Amino acid sequence: KMVFTFAGGSDRQYRFIHNHPAMESKPVDQTNLPHQIMANDRVVSVNSATQVDLQGQAASETAGRRHISGTGGQLQFVRGAYASRGGKSFICLSSTRVGRDGTVESRIVADLTPGNIVTTPRTDIMYVATEYGVVNLKGRTVPERARALISIAHPDFREELSRKAREYALLPRSFA
Repeated sequence: KMVFTFAGGSDRQYRFIHNHPAMESKPVDQTNLPHQIMANDRVVSVNSATQVDLQGQAASETAGRRHISGTGGQLQFVRGAYASRGGKSFICLSSTRVGRDGTVESRIVADLTPGNIVTTPRTDIMYVATEYGVVNLKGRTVPERARALISIAHPDFREELSRKAREYALLPRSFA
């Protein structure tokens, strides 16, 4: 069965869902509890983020102080998938965004934008993916995390991220 808590979309989607034997709507306290999620084998959770910092914290609810979304159960699914036998959890984001003034900004950042809320702490992050690759942060040291995240940042921002990582003592001074 495809289980969901809420649905928002097109008339076509609603027609598909309506009385479909493979679809089942359940309350959020049944769908989003990590112990319920982990009871299934090979759960894969895929979530997005507005930014990921070089230590692996994922901000997904805000853009600075501007609220743009709720948690959507991100942390529960990250934890449930990781605890699932054979499960995996992914935080996926494009490496850049275009600001209102037209400037291109990295979404892999040394520091989260002031006011950004951490939705998923670094200790719970498993895989992070951008169009430049996928890295596994689980069980990695801070320098390993920083190197991995820099490797999937947009190439135009890697040098600056490396410089900031050294400045913040996340990487040894010799890391280029």
